[in-house]
Amino acid sequence: MTNLRISEAAALLGVSDDTLRRWIDQGRLEEVKLDNGRKGVRGEDLVAVLRDHRTEAYDRSTILAASARNRMRGIVTRIVKDTVMAQVEIQAGPFRLTSLISRESVDELGLEVGSIAVASVKSTNVVVEVPES
Repeated sequence: MTNLRISEAAALLGVSDDTLRRWIDQGRLEEVKLDNGRKGVRGEDLVAVLRDHRTEAYDRSTILAASARNRMRGIVTRIVKDTVMAQVEIQAGPFRLTSLISRESVDELGLEVGSIAVASVKSTNVVVEVPES
């Protein structure tokens, strides 16, 4: 299970850290204690909020270049696997990206709902990467 820092979760939702803390206080998200003792949220819980709150705000700092090779950092909201292939859905700000990749790739990347991933987009292909922590 993936746990996220408050600032990281807020950036993925396109809201401020303070807004995310208010949502925790209001009970919209459950607070967890991270390994370093700081407060955070579960990635899986963040997915539920994303489904309910498709924000128009977007942290444009996740796009590294304005070329055909755009990289968008987001959270995995859905994975459908069969014996060979997998469908991976990523919510990056207001953008929902879907990639068809091998099941082996999903397993090797350790992707699961709530994981942070980077979608690299070139033309009609979406490549899924896992960012350094």
